[in-house]
Amino acid sequence: MKSFFIGKYEISLPIIQGGMGVGVSMNNLASAVANEGGVGVISAAGIGLLYPQFKGNYMERCIAGLSEEIRKAREKSRGVIGINAMVALSNFADMVRTAIAEKADVIFAGAGLPLDLPSYLDKDSKTALVPIVSSARAARLICEKWLTNYGYLPDAMVVEGPKAGGHLGFKSNQIDDANFSLEHLIPEIVEVAGSYSHRKNIPVVAAGGIATGRDIAKFLELGAAAVQMGSIFVPTEECDASYEFKKVYLDSGEEDMRIIQSPVGMPGRAFDGEFIQSVAEGKEKPRSCPFHCIKTCDYTKSPYCIIKALYNAAKGNLKKGYAFASKNAYLADRISSVKEVIDNLKSDFYRFTTTS
Repeated sequence: MKSFFIGKYEISLPIIQGGMGVGVSMNNLASAVANEGGVGVISAAGIGLLYPQFKGNYMERCIAGLSEEIRKAREKSRGVIGINAMVALSNFADMVRTAIAEKADVIFAGAGLPLDLPSYLDKDSKTALVPIVSSARAARLICEKWLTNYGYLPDAMVVEGPKAGGHLGFKSNQIDDANFSLEHLIPEIVEVAGSYSHRKNIPVVAAGGIATGRDIAKFLELGAAAVQMGSIFVPTEECDASYEFKKVYLDSGEEDMRIIQSPVGMPGRAFDGEFIQSVAEGKEKPRSCPFHCIKTCDYTKSPYCIIKALYNAAKGNLKKGYAFASKNAYLADRISSVKEVIDNLKSDFYRFTTTS
């Protein structure tokens, strides 16, 4: 496994830990991955719910909470720490500004096109900007808009395929279509990134359903500089979610994976359970919206409140929430440390690359 750069930051281990909200990947998990040489990522989604003791309304607690999480991660690690902010968040701008002010190393932005992301930087900013895309068209559009409007190109691009957990940037009929597979997308987007190589090196990161060292080797061979992995880090001691949340990963099988329709307006992949069945029966309709966390969400038309569902699940109340997970998340069979996970990935990677 070779090191790679995101902007000025050299990453010795080509693994980015995916941002998982609400409350799943926070300072503890992010710092543990960063300490192993990868990129640790804090999810900004719903972070205000994690800090009810802070003053102010939900949006104000989100700002203070993100600042706190970045500071805590910094105290635990000297590695590369990033944040994940969904473009669909109503407070996307606040989360980006806060991350830059706190000198987060990287901002990963997906669930929408972050066309104005460079506008938040100032001349002293050291934060690298990485959009998350699901098509070559989106990658090209972002590069052109950023270059034309800000004279800036992405410091890397994460390509999230249809086997990812959580919200997917695909239509339901595209999820199992080989033409939209990650294997198909990576070479296309590597070509897009390469067309700007005279201006800037833009590493491409493969994401979605990557679960083994062999998977890593395959996508590096296709031209990716690194991979992003989320679900594999949930059943770890350092993951910030509750034991009950992690246990869902251990107790579920392939037959428990579901594609659901999220209130965000995107399909998503999750483990089935009591709450999802209750949603299907129309029993979870929200009566109000105290957060307005998603720009496009209209609670009067929404089948449930997604931020509450994800928060409840992470805290262990699976009767009132569910666990997002990638297609291969059911392979987990025990809770281990982040170091053990990464050591196993390295061993599998080298075993495969030396015998193939």
